Amino acid sequence: MKHLVLLVLIFIFSCSSEQKFPDPVEAGWKGQDVCKILKETDKLRTLECTFPPGIGHEKHFHAEHFGYTLKGSRFRITDESGTREVDVPAGYDFYNQCIEWHEVLNIGDSTAVFLIIEPKL
Repeated sequence: MKHLVLLVLIFIFSCSSEQKFPDPVEAGWKGQDVCKILKETDKLRTLECTFPPGIGHEKHFHAEHFGYTLKGSRFRITDESGTREVDVPAGYDFYNQCIEWHEVLNIGDSTAVFLIIEPKL
């Protein structure tokens, strides 16, 4: 449980108005896509992000979003506060107003899948 609280805390930052990094769809991992757009309307964008073991997500930012873990794993997360390892279980949900930047790597032995829903402002 303490890892889940830590995960939520590390994702809460205030975004600057000018982003220096790609968004989750633009960022990938060593030239391959990890997030795909499932549905996009004028009000929402829904993403599915899949991380097999050893696959990560290069440095990117997140605008406001809600996330839900469809399949969990263990991750190494690096952001402005440092690097940590966390277990992210299936069924875990999270909300962030913004993430200035982070990069992640699936260091577990199972493929993780996340659903990310971004409101368009």
